Amino acid sequence: MKTIIGIIGAANASEEEKKISEEVGVLIARRKCFLLCGGMGGVMEAACRGAKSAGGTTIGILPGTKPSCVNSFVDIPIVTGMGEARNVIVAKSSHSIIAVGGSFGTLSEISFALKSEIPVIGLDTWDVSKKIIKSTNPEEAVEIAFELSSLREKTG
Repeated sequence: MKTIIGIIGAANASEEEKKISEEVGVLIARRKCFLLCGGMGGVMEAACRGAKSAGGTTIGILPGTKPSCVNSFVDIPIVTGMGEARNVIVAKSSHSIIAVGGSFGTLSEISFALKSEIPVIGLDTWDVSKKIIKSTNPEEAVEIAFELSSLREKTG
């Protein structure tokens, strides 16, 4: 099975969050992992743009019913019609998750992931649990996410 690393963060991200997310996307693709996100703008679009620039594959879990709402860097759009409930799918479909900044939607994805014992690596994100592994840069975040994802794949 191919490793799936989720990236979560705000659709209305700052320029710095977008820059970080794009770099995370490049690094995920270089590891030959799938990048999974919410498929919209901001952090999600920047990460997908980065992954595509490095030859990666991107998956977007969309909240609405129209595949046309996906950002242009998503290879595989999954239309849910579930609104914010799609955050559960984003969290539970990832082997590990990297959170960049974020608002309340990001917080819900973090919660779903942690409750399911899916590792969350944070880059300047919510500080609500000691279980969030804090990282200071994209390289470190992707390295941790990759290692923890590999462990999860092996142990189930």
